[in-house]
Parts: sequence; structure tokens; C-alpha cells
Amino acid sequence: MKKNKVFISLGSNLGNRAENLKRAIHDIELNVGSIFRLSSVYETKPWGNNDQPDFLNQVIWVHSEEAPENCLQSLSAIEGQMGRQRTGKWGERIIDLDLLYVDDHIIQSENLILPHPGIALRRFVLIPLVEIDPHFIHPQLLLSQKELLRVCPDVLEVKVLQA
Repeated sequence: MKKNKVFISLGSNLGNRAENLKRAIHDIELNVGSIFRLSSVYETKPWGNNDQPDFLNQVIWVHSEEAPENCLQSLSAIEGQMGRQRTGKWGERIIDLDLLYVDDHIIQSENLILPHPGIALRRFVLIPLVEIDPHFIHPQLLLSQKELLRVCPDVLEVKVLQA
């Protein structure tokens, strides 16, 4: 079966943020597919609602045989198992797992939008994406991750924690 190139964004700003990322990566490897590449971990100010703790963010590249919808279901299940509470848009969270890309799939359904609509607007997503695959082309905007970062309107600081 064909393995999809899947990019997933991870974020955490509650509890032991670094351990939350590690646990999520472990669970993703068990339930979604094999980890091919991991970005560094970055510390970022919250996006959209700055009245909360700073985030740790990371992007991973996974090889998965799962369909995009199944990947999303697995990520939602991992969030639930880790205790994520959905308290509103851009709120605090133990873990946030966003499906960014699955190959060059373009999907607009009730439950899933691919590529993730916020990619081009968020440095905390683009910087780690550029680190692990700068030349991957956004299938709708037809720009590489590196080009998207160059024109990104976001000005929030994104600091690398570990390489």
C-alpha cells in the first residue's frame, strides 16, 4: 500500500510541554505511521489569544498508509487520551495536533480541510516546516514552504529550543 507523506503540527502550552510533545509523537507513531523527520522544538507566543502561557511547537513528517480522514480521527483520539479540553478557539491546551498536509491532497469536507487553512499565516508552523522540507509545494498556493515563510504576515517571535 502507498505511504502518504503526512505533515503534522504539534503544540502544547499546559503542563510539561516538552513531555506532552514526546508523548504525542510516540502515540502518533503507534497510531498514524512511522516518523520520518522531526523539526526542532520552538517556543512561541500564543497566536490569536495572547492571554495564556507560551507554546512549544514542532512539526513532524510521517509516512502513513492511513487515509487523511483516518489520520485526523487518530489525531483527535490522541488529543482526547491526553486530556485535551476544547475550551474555545485558540485557547490553552495540553496538546494540539493539526493535520497540515497529506501529500498533495486537497480536501474540503465537513470534518477535514486539507491543506490546513492556517499554514501560510503562521510562522510557528512554517519555520519548522521549512526546517524539515523547505521545497514541499503547497498544492493550492503553489508556493514552497520557504516561499510561504518569506511572505508570511505573522510577526510573532519563534525561538528554537533544541536542534
